[in-house]
Amino acid sequence: MKHAWPRLGAVAAGVLLLTSAYHRTNSASVMSEAANRFLASLTPEQRAKATFQFADDERLNWHFIPRVRKGLPIREMTPPQKHLAEALLSAGLSQQGYIKAVTIMSLEDILKVMEQGKGPERDPDKYYFSIFGTPSPDGTWGYRVEGHHISQNYTVVNGKLAGSPSFFGANPAEVKEGPRKGLRTLAAEEDLGRSLIKSLEPEQQKVAIVDPTAYKEILTAASRKAALEGQPSGIAASKLKPRQFELLMALLEEYARNMPPQIEDAREEQIHKAGKNIYFAWAGGVEPGQPHYYRVQSPSFLIEYDDTQNNANHIHSVWRDYNGDFGLDLLKMHYQASHSGQ
Repeated sequence: MKHAWPRLGAVAAGVLLLTSAYHRTNSASVMSEAANRFLASLTPEQRAKATFQFADDERLNWHFIPRVRKGLPIREMTPPQKHLAEALLSAGLSQQGYIKAVTIMSLEDILKVMEQGKGPERDPDKYYFSIFGTPSPDGTWGYRVEGHHISQNYTVVNGKLAGSPSFFGANPAEVKEGPRKGLRTLAAEEDLGRSLIKSLEPEQQKVAIVDPTAYKEILTAASRKAALEGQPSGIAASKLKPRQFELLMALLEEYARNMPPQIEDAREEQIHKAGKNIYFAWAGGVEPGQPHYYRVQSPSFLIEYDDTQNNANHIHSVWRDYNGDFGLDLLKMHYQASHSGQ
């Protein structure tokens, strides 16, 4: 028996190493492999729709409304191709983020029933896949998955990743009737924000609530570069009590955990570097069912959330990086390192 402990220790160490290796999965490699498998399944005609040069202006042309886009839509794919497209979407998200994305897509069927054909075309397969450049773990390329209420934009530069703009929306925010009654796709984004604003004392709320009326839309809309005029408004994290600061961190973690490991780690690093230099602003009512808006603003990133349309049952939420959307900061560093003499 005296020899059993070393063996058990070795087994435990092996399990630990395997677990660590799993958690250190290289997101850029997974994305590259998923993209290449997807591309290999396409016909020449489909590939022509799905692929663009990395420098193509289309890479920066993002939106979240129900309109026709460039790229290859799911509804033009065969069943095997759809599975490979799903794998590519999954490669750019965590399990939590992937569940949100596919649930958002499924809401199109609910809208189709609610609107009885009177609104825009509703189709859970009207989501477009676009690949920019040649996928490789250490090359320079990107891809986008986009449709109504989803716009996930990824850039890979020398194995480093950028994952913004990252947009999730939900209409209805809460399903009010039918077999899926009670479904709330982005419940955490709403509930954590409301918990934070309601945890503030009256004097703190006077600072945090920047407008008694919620804005009709997120302020940065679908701009190519995120920008808000003036100094950050709302309440500074340095003015929060410990429990309130914990709620702010929980809200930020919710947005970070939508992403795969490399992007989640990068977001957590941004949050850590910002420290108490983070501002939380609210507009509108603080009770459930009232139109409301919030944003979280730091020197490097911005979160915007809005729930005002359709009687405050229609959510838009986005993570933006001021200098890193579409990997522009990674590209700048790459060009400076590779072409410093030019």
